[in-house]
Amino acid sequence: MKKILFFDTSIGTLNIGDEIINDSIQKISEEMFSDDYIMRLPSRTGILNKFQLFYNKSFRQNFCEADLKFVCGTNLLYKNMLRPMPNWNINLFNTKVSEQSILFGVGSGNNSKEITKYTQMLYKRVLSRDYVHSVRDQATKNMLDSIGVQSVVTGCPTLWNLDEYKCSKIPQEKSENVLFTLTHYTTFRNYDEDKKMIQILKKLYRKVYFWPQSLEDLNYLEELDESTDVNIISPNLKSFDNFLTNNDTDYVGTRLHGGIYALQHGRRSIILAIDNRAREIKNNNNIPCIERDDTSSSLEKMIKAKWDTRILIEDDKIERWKQQFTK
Repeated sequence: MKKILFFDTSIGTLNIGDEIINDSIQKISEEMFSDDYIMRLPSRTGILNKFQLFYNKSFRQNFCEADLKFVCGTNLLYKNMLRPMPNWNINLFNTKVSEQSILFGVGSGNNSKEITKYTQMLYKRVLSRDYVHSVRDQATKNMLDSIGVQSVVTGCPTLWNLDEYKCSKIPQEKSENVLFTLTHYTTFRNYDEDKKMIQILKKLYRKVYFWPQSLEDLNYLEELDESTDVNIISPNLKSFDNFLTNNDTDYVGTRLHGGIYALQHGRRSIILAIDNRAREIKNNNNIPCIERDDTSSSLEKMIKAKWDTRILIEDDKIERWKQQFTK
């Protein structure tokens, strides 16, 4: 029996999208490590302080000496890790538990032109050199290539089970109902296009639903003054799951993993790209996606059109990555 440690990115976040990622990773890992002991620690918050590491050696060793350590998805890597609130809360003084970590569908953000010397030192200290890492997109692979860390583009783990058969069951034409999402972050707001999206949905669908994937998304909807005739789904993953399971609906919105979760439930989805994540995943995996800032000119046409959902999954790369851990 092996001890397997997962650094869970869904703890200490205000974005339920991280729960969606970790839900998929948990299902995949249960198949990969069905006979092993699974441990979890948060990636975003401090893990163990120096006193705790010193005080209980046997407790610490279970984590530090785990047979395999995986970091679970999301935008975790940055070119400059001297950030006030990193998604992977590591620095040169607290890496003991994180050493020899393996990336599991991890993506990256771009906050610097080049990887800083400090960040290179940090990654070389914590990232395993014994295994090939699984990364979400080509941009993340390029970053790791530049510092000599081997990786393979597997796509986001939320997509791994969206095979040709499952995609064939997703409707080609619009439903009578639609669920939409918004993104409240200041840098990603576009009042005109977000407002236009909701107006288009109200015009084309019989019933319109809204799911707040993050804490302030509902406030943003109210700021747009478009909440009239919009039905609110409770802001938790169970409610979202129940709604998608029991209702014939389309999905339209800026929340990337809200859209992928809808695809997992066999729902026709249009993801509106607002950042590099959706664009990179579209390039690698062909998710149904248009630019949010083109909503006025493109969204209505896409909703009315008939089209197939064809997610591209590189099964051979995923399987080769998994096979490393069966030896």
